[in-house]
Amino acid sequence: MLLLIALAHAPAFVSRWDLGPAALNTTAALVRSLVAENQARAMFVFLFGYALGQLTQRQHARGSDWTSIRTLLRRRSLGLIAIGFAHSVLLVPFDIVAVYGLTLLLVAPLVRTGGAVLWWISALTLVPATLLLSWQSVTAQTAAAMGTPMTMAQLMAPDYGTHVLAGLPFWPVKTAASTIVVVPGMLPGIWAARRRLLDEPERHAPLLLRVAAIFMAVSVMGRLPMALLQIGAWTTSVSWTVAGAHALTGYAGGIGMAAAAGLVAIRIGRDPGRLAAALAALGQRSLTFYLFQSAAWVALFYPFTLDLRHDMGLAASCAVAVALWITSILLADWMRRAGHRGPAEVLLRRWS
Repeated sequence: MLLLIALAHAPAFVSRWDLGPAALNTTAALVRSLVAENQARAMFVFLFGYALGQLTQRQHARGSDWTSIRTLLRRRSLGLIAIGFAHSVLLVPFDIVAVYGLTLLLVAPLVRTGGAVLWWISALTLVPATLLLSWQSVTAQTAAAMGTPMTMAQLMAPDYGTHVLAGLPFWPVKTAASTIVVVPGMLPGIWAARRRLLDEPERHAPLLLRVAAIFMAVSVMGRLPMALLQIGAWTTSVSWTVAGAHALTGYAGGIGMAAAAGLVAIRIGRDPGRLAAALAALGQRSLTFYLFQSAAWVALFYPFTLDLRHDMGLAASCAVAVALWITSILLADWMRRAGHRGPAEVLLRRWS
């Protein structure tokens, strides 16, 4: 999940995507469009909904009533909004944490509704969510076709004080508008948590296999046209149909990848080994290392830091994303062995 998020975000901080070997840039653009762009978020959102369902079930098992659970969810949502606000203003504007918090604040009553209601609301909100993401894609691809890719590089403030002030006016509107993108993937995650699909993957292996195979195949077929457009293998104007298919099937791909992770967990079994243990350590500290990524983007690309935004193209920025993810694994595993929890997770838990 964090690798895909890094691949989705890193190219947004460089000014030109054509610097460096053309073959590497083409390969990076194809992979990023197929597996990361508009799909990493979908996986993240589904797992957030799943974790929300887990949290509610644990509270029920401890004998908590709905009033106390609702209070806990409200506190958690406010904590996420506070962390997301700090993240967006102090680091980078690509924030999803506050969006999670605001969405949770609005849809908390749905945590205890029936499965049919969850699926109906998810389907209904999928329409405006797809339209919003399609509009963003069409706008971005049109700009890229004109030789001026829309990236953060052109908008970066010259100093940190201006950077902080520039993010304040847009944060409320941007956060509120983004909630519609979260709901369609979040509610199926709540439904899946009730059935413990990823808690007990051995019991649900046939279902997970079908979901992973079908949803990921749908994702590839729906997202391939946009990917071919991005690398120039298909020359036509960017249409709403192509952009809509790319966004819509990204939700399917996110859920399919989560199901595939459940199948991998079955294969790993109860003796994970060092690599799986390190990956699990990163997952247990995902909020901390999501913020760590943003701190790295600021340190590497902004004018008041190293200012590398004009020095690398698309492939190089993706290589930086992979290197940052590997660094996160090593740091998270060191924290696991040292007995340190993620500081962002500790802060959120105290607030909650």
